[in-house]
Amino acid sequence: MAIRVTFLLVMLVVLPFPSHSADPDPLQDFCVGILNDTSASINGFPCKPTSQVTSDDFFFDGLTKEGNTDNVFGFTATVGNVLAFPGLNTLGLSMNRVDFAPGGLNPPHSHPRATETGVVIKGKLYVGFLTTNNVLHAKVLTVGEMFVVPRGLVHFQMNVGKEKAMTITAFNSHLPGTVVLPTTLFASMPPIPNNVLTKAFQVEASVIDDIKAKFGS
Repeated sequence: MAIRVTFLLVMLVVLPFPSHSADPDPLQDFCVGILNDTSASINGFPCKPTSQVTSDDFFFDGLTKEGNTDNVFGFTATVGNVLAFPGLNTLGLSMNRVDFAPGGLNPPHSHPRATETGVVIKGKLYVGFLTTNNVLHAKVLTVGEMFVVPRGLVHFQMNVGKEKAMTITAFNSHLPGTVVLPTTLFASMPPIPNNVLTKAFQVEASVIDDIKAKFGS
C-alpha cells in the first residue's frame, strides 16, 4: 500500500499539469486556422480541412521586412502570431520582429499568455523586466545575446546605441497577447475615469489630461 501511495505521489509531481502549460497540446499533426470562422468557441481557431491545406500554409515571410519606426515610441513590432500566420494555430508558439530607431523604446508591457525569449540581431538594447516584488532585472545586450521574460511580467526594451536595432522574439503561445501600459491606462475606450488615475498616480487631473492628450484619448 505504501509503495502504491508513493508511486502516485511521484506521478503527480512528474507529470505536467495543464495549468503549467501555455497553449494546450495539439491532438493532431497540425490545425491551420480558419481566422474568419467564429462558429465555434474553442481555445484556438477551427481547422482548415486537411484536403485544402497547402505547403504555403506552413511558411511566412512577414518578418523579412523592416518595420516603420516613425511613431511616438520609435519602435514597431511585426507579429508572427496565429493572426498573421494561421499555420501556427494550436502549436503553442509564435515569433515577432521588433525594430527600433535610435533611442526607440518598446514601452513597458506584458504578455498575459506567454513567456518571451529573444535575441538581439542588430544594435544595442537595454532590456529589463520587473518581478511581482518590484525588483528590476535589466542589462544592456548586444548582437547575439539572448534574454527571457517570464510569463505575464512587465518588461521593456530600449535602443541605447547610435544606430538602428532589431530583435527576434519568440513566445510559447500562438497568441500571447500584449498589454501596453501607457496605451492601456491612457488610451482605453471608454477611458479610465480621471479620478481613478489621479489617485493611482498621486497627481493632479491636469497631468492625466495632458498624458491622455498625447495618446489621443
